[in-house]
Amino acid sequence: MENPQQFYNKELSLFKQQLTAVKKTLTILSVFRLLVFLVIASILYFFWGNTSIILPSIVISIILFIVLVSKYTDQKYKKNKIAERININEIELRVLKKDFHDLEDGKKYSDYNHDYSHDIDLFGKGSFFQYSNRTATNAGKELLVKIYTENDVNNIVAKQEAIKELAQKIEWRQDFSATAAQVKTELAASKIADWLQTHTPIIKKSSTWLPYAFAISSVAIFLLAYFNIIPSSVIIYWFVIGLGVSGSKIKKVNNLAAYTSKTQDTFQQYHQLIAKIETAQFSSDLLKEKQKIILGNGTSTSQIIKKFSKMLDALEQRNNLLISVPGNGFLLMDLYNTRRIEKWIALHKNEVKEWFEVIAFFDAYNSLGNFAYNHPNYTFPTINTDNTTIKATQLGHPLIDENKLVYNDLHVEKEHFFVITGANMAGKSTFLRTVSLHIVMANCGLPVCAEKSDYSPIKLITSMRTADSLTDDASYFYAELKRLKLIVDKIKTDTYFVVLDEILKGTNSKDKAIGSRKFVEKLSASHSTGIIATHDLSLCEVANVNEKVDNYFFEAFINGKELTFDYKFKEGICENMNASFLLKNMGIV
Repeated sequence: MENPQQFYNKELSLFKQQLTAVKKTLTILSVFRLLVFLVIASILYFFWGNTSIILPSIVISIILFIVLVSKYTDQKYKKNKIAERININEIELRVLKKDFHDLEDGKKYSDYNHDYSHDIDLFGKGSFFQYSNRTATNAGKELLVKIYTENDVNNIVAKQEAIKELAQKIEWRQDFSATAAQVKTELAASKIADWLQTHTPIIKKSSTWLPYAFAISSVAIFLLAYFNIIPSSVIIYWFVIGLGVSGSKIKKVNNLAAYTSKTQDTFQQYHQLIAKIETAQFSSDLLKEKQKIILGNGTSTSQIIKKFSKMLDALEQRNNLLISVPGNGFLLMDLYNTRRIEKWIALHKNEVKEWFEVIAFFDAYNSLGNFAYNHPNYTFPTINTDNTTIKATQLGHPLIDENKLVYNDLHVEKEHFFVITGANMAGKSTFLRTVSLHIVMANCGLPVCAEKSDYSPIKLITSMRTADSLTDDASYFYAELKRLKLIVDKIKTDTYFVVLDEILKGTNSKDKAIGSRKFVEKLSASHSTGIIATHDLSLCEVANVNEKVDNYFFEAFINGKELTFDYKFKEGICENMNASFLLKNMGIV
């Protein structure tokens, strides 16, 4: 079986060839459109006044021009989609080399008040979100953020099965993402759904017949003029009347068109995304459950949306004077198209929100499936309910280059706490984030960076990057106390894995030692589990009197002027601290 790098290279070569071919087709269609325009202009110039030649020539030329425009649009869409497939595979090849820092970092989603999103490199430069996010729609991205931050410990096995299945549907995922990437939305999908709910009809049902009657009359007048039964000037009078009737609703239709023009691309692409979901064969329960929402109508949802997309496109043609002027003058085109759109809205406005949510789901889960495919050596945690919270073999940080990554084993029992000591730069903070990401990834259903993992689902809460706020007039120490108070309140009502990095940093050593010890005792008395990193060796004494607390450390090795680390997680208490060594070595003291 080919590895991810081989697959991406093969796809890249294939789509580059296809892109060259479609560019040639677009050039040919452009030339034909120009020729049709020149032919129309020549006929008008040489045969002006000859109704028997002018009328059929104009009709045929307009039809031909519309066909060529349609073909060109289809090919342009194909070209853009192929270009996106190239972009997708180029990105994946770079990300496999840990070159991903130019992708969207999601920094705006980092929230200090959240249980953990500010602390564990989940968002921001070099974050897990930046590394894993491949969503192509805003709705999909927002859902992915929700998945990463909702702290949901339910249905993990179902999530795993869905992600495993999507991981193997590589072509389907890439095709879905490339199609979704064509959506250049001006409005969020939720706002479009809201607009459909609140739209006030422009055309009354009693006026539905008017465009049909006017169009039939126009055809009759053309035929009568062609056979010289009535003067040709009647066509002009009739044309002016048509423009007048269309103009009576022009302000309201303009307002509708202004809104539909912002939604047209969304519906045009979404019907294709829905079609891909409809026709896919899924076996996992979660994917089938989402697919059922699309299939629940008894009719093809993709065709329903496609029909609406074409209606929106037809209304959009009013911006093309070659189509809109004769169309409104002879067919009352604006009134006809508006009525069709409003009829569709009345029938389906209550279903659109659910359809959009399904698309967002697959867009978000494609990122999760893509992550799983890119990491075949990662493992899906075995979910249990025994006394083990995490028992991971060869656990590592997913964002560190594999060539530099040091793996550690971890076994944490329920309602136990580890106090971790170690020198500066020895690996404590990285290890805390490694464990935190393991929990977040496992809760999302993702495979984790480990050889093996047994996991009892638990919510995560952290305090690692406390920050003061001049705006809120909050000192560093007070901000940290607020964070610790949040943790205490949370563990009263739910079970959490608590990760703390050097608590009570904002106070003096004596207060810190006393306060830290009391806080650890309070945590261990709850039903929580967790890890606390500290430089305060006195905190390790808690393990002597509390069987729920164990000491671990990361070692620093000082050999003359050389300082080294092995980044290995060991049982016991750290003996070598390096602050004085570093101050002296750098010439500070």
